[in-house]
Amino acid sequence: MKSKKYEMEIGGEKLTAEFTDLAENAHGSVLLRLGDTTVLATAVMSKGEKDLEYFPLSVEYEERFYASGQILGSRFLRREGRPSDEAILSGRIVDRTIRPLFDSNLRNEIQVVVTVLSLDKYDPDILGVIASSLALGISDIPWNGPVSAVRIGKLKDKEEFLVNPSYEMRNPLSSPPTLGISEYELDLIACGKDGTINMIEVGADEASEETLMKALDKAKEELQKIQKFQEKIIGELGKKKMEVKKTEVPKDLQKAFDVEVLTKMEGLMGEVGKHKIYALEDEWFKYLNENMPEADQKIAKKLFHEAINDFVHKISIEENKRIDGRGFDDLRGLFAKAGGLSSILHGSGIFYRGGTHILSALTLGAPGDSQVIDGMESHTDKRFMHHYNFPPFSVGEVGRVGGMNRRMIGHGALAEKALLPIIPDKDIFPYTIRIVSEALASNGSTSMGSVCASTLALMDAGVPIKKPVAGIASGLMLSINKEKPFDSAQGQNFKYKILTDIQGPEDEHGDMDFKVAGTKDGVTAVQMDVKISGIPLLILKEAFEKAKAARMKILDVIEAEIKEPRKELSSRAPRIISIKIRPDQIGMVIGTGGKIIKEIKDNTGAEIDIEEDGTIYITGGAVGAEKAKTSIEEIVKEYKEGDRVFGEVVRVADFGVIVKLGPKSDGLVHVSEIASFRIEKTENYLKIGMKVPILIKGIDDKGRLKLSIKDANPNFIKRK
Repeated sequence: MKSKKYEMEIGGEKLTAEFTDLAENAHGSVLLRLGDTTVLATAVMSKGEKDLEYFPLSVEYEERFYASGQILGSRFLRREGRPSDEAILSGRIVDRTIRPLFDSNLRNEIQVVVTVLSLDKYDPDILGVIASSLALGISDIPWNGPVSAVRIGKLKDKEEFLVNPSYEMRNPLSSPPTLGISEYELDLIACGKDGTINMIEVGADEASEETLMKALDKAKEELQKIQKFQEKIIGELGKKKMEVKKTEVPKDLQKAFDVEVLTKMEGLMGEVGKHKIYALEDEWFKYLNENMPEADQKIAKKLFHEAINDFVHKISIEENKRIDGRGFDDLRGLFAKAGGLSSILHGSGIFYRGGTHILSALTLGAPGDSQVIDGMESHTDKRFMHHYNFPPFSVGEVGRVGGMNRRMIGHGALAEKALLPIIPDKDIFPYTIRIVSEALASNGSTSMGSVCASTLALMDAGVPIKKPVAGIASGLMLSINKEKPFDSAQGQNFKYKILTDIQGPEDEHGDMDFKVAGTKDGVTAVQMDVKISGIPLLILKEAFEKAKAARMKILDVIEAEIKEPRKELSSRAPRIISIKIRPDQIGMVIGTGGKIIKEIKDNTGAEIDIEEDGTIYITGGAVGAEKAKTSIEEIVKEYKEGDRVFGEVVRVADFGVIVKLGPKSDGLVHVSEIASFRIEKTENYLKIGMKVPILIKGIDDKGRLKLSIKDANPNFIKRK
C-alpha cells in the first residue's frame, strides 16, 4: 500500500494526515487522525454536467458502529440504519463549511463522504471538515479551499481556552457532553480560511459576547496553523483543477433583461415578503415565452436572481436602505402569546416576528419517557427534546408532508441547544419535556422564532426555567474592492451593512445568516452560515452587539406576556412524586421477576422509575401516585422499638397471632401480649383479617419483631 504522512500538533495532540491508495478510485481521499479518532474523507466529481438550475453538492457523514468497538443497533438488526441525528448535524457542519467555496456555476455533481473509522476521546466532526478540505484540495475538483476547523472550549471561572477538548474535558459527568450540568461553559466550533470565519456552531451556558469574541480570536489563531498545514500538503500532492465553464449571456437576452427587469427593480422596495419578487420573475418569464421562446430558461433565471442579489446589496451598501423600508437595526412586528390554545396541551406558545409565525406545544412525561440514545458516540437518556416541523404551506407551496429532513433536524437541534441551559435540573423538576415547534408561516429564521415560542410554552406549562430565552437572526451585505488586497483584520478594501432580523430577499440573497439565542445575561447558542468565503472578526463583533440589543427587545415582549413560569402545572399534566430508598432496598420494591412493582403499577395506574441511587419517581394522577408512594413506603419501612402501627392478623394459633405490618414485615404477638387479662383460647378474641393496634416492643438478635397489642391499647381486647 502506498502511503505518505503529514503531521502537526493541535491542542497538544498529534494530527496526522495519511494519503494512501486505499480509496484509489476517489478523486481525492485522506485518512485523518487525532489521537485514536480516525476519519476517511473522499471526494468525487461526476464526469458530465447535470441539467440543473443549482450546484449539485451532497455531503454524507457515515457512522460505523465498529468505530466505537461495539455491536450496536436494534436487537433484530445489528447494523447501521438511517443516520443518527448526531451524524446529520455533523454532516451539516461539513456541508455548511465547504459549500460557499465552490463556484455556483459548477453543474457537475460533487459528493463528499466522511466515514468515521474509529472513535476515541475526540469528536470526529472537526476532523470531518479538515479531511473533506484535504480530499477536495488534492483533487482536480474546482474548489476555493482549503478551509479549516477547530473546537474551542472553556470551563467556568477559567480564563484560558481549550483547543479541541476531548469528550472528558467537555463534560466529565456524562456522555454525550451536555451543557448545563457540568462546569463546561462554552463549546464553539469555528471554520474558516485566510483569517475569516465562514461557519460557527456554539452551545454555551450564558456566555458573554466578549467571551465569544475571545474564543473566536483563539479559533482564528488555530485555524491559520491548520491552513498552513493544508497548504503545504496541497502544494505537494494537489492536482490541477478543472476549469468551470462560465455561462455566457446572449446579448439580446441581456438587452431584454435590462429593459424588462432592471428598470422595475425600484418597485420592489417596501415589500416585506417575496411576493413582488415572485411577481416580477413571473412577468420576466411571461415576456420571454411571448417574445423570445428560444431563450435559455436557466440562463434567464440565473440572470434574474443575480440581479436581485446585486440590488439588495446596492441599496444597503450604497443607498443605506433596506428592501422593506426598515432601519438596519429595526425588528419587524412582534407578538407573543402564552397558552390559551387548548386545555389538552400541557403548555403552548405562539410567537410572531413579522411574517414568521411559530406555534410551540409542550408535553410533560414521566422520567421513563426520556429518549434512549444508544449510538456510536452517545449512550444516555435524553429528558429534554425539541422537535421542529416545517410544512410546505408555511411558504405558500405544495409539497410532501410528513417525515423529517436534514434541515428540520438541524433547526430543531439548534433551538434545543439554545434552550437546554435554562431547563431545570432533574432533582428540581424530574419530568421528561418534549416541545414541538410548528413553523406555520415562514419569512426569515423560523429556528430563532422556535426558541421564542418554546420559551413561552415552557413558562405556560409551569416548568421552572431559570430564565427566558430569545433568538434573532442577523444578515450581512458585503462589498469587496477586488482591485485591492482584501485586509480582513484592518477592515480595509471592503464595505458592509449588518441587517438585524433578516427576511425574504435579505435571507436568500444576503451573505450571512447569523443566529444568536440567549438570555438577558448571556448567549446560549450561535449558528452562522455564509454564502461567501468568510466573514472578518470585526464584522462578527458588531453583529454580536446588534444581536444582543435585538434579543433584549424580544425578551421584553415575552416577559410582558408572561413574566415567570406559572405556579401550577396544567391539570392535564401528570404529577410526579419522588422518594428515596437505600440502594439495597431496590430489590424489595421490584420483587422477584418484577412481580411487586408490577402489582403496584396495576393497582394504582402510576408509572414508577427507579434510579440506581435509590431515587424513585412516581408519575400519575394525584390519587394513584400517592397510593403508589404509600405502597412503596410500606415495603421499605424499617420498624424500631416504640413505633405504634396497625397490622392485620394473618394467622391465629394457641401461642398467639401473626400480624402483618406491611408487604414485607410481620411479627408474633404472643398470647401474653394480646390482652391485659389471661386468654385461654386466642381464636375467641382474634380472627384472620382483623386490624389490630400494635406497639413494637423490640427487635431480637435475629431481626424478628416483638409485638404487643395490650401495650398499644389495653382496652382493645375486652373480657368475654
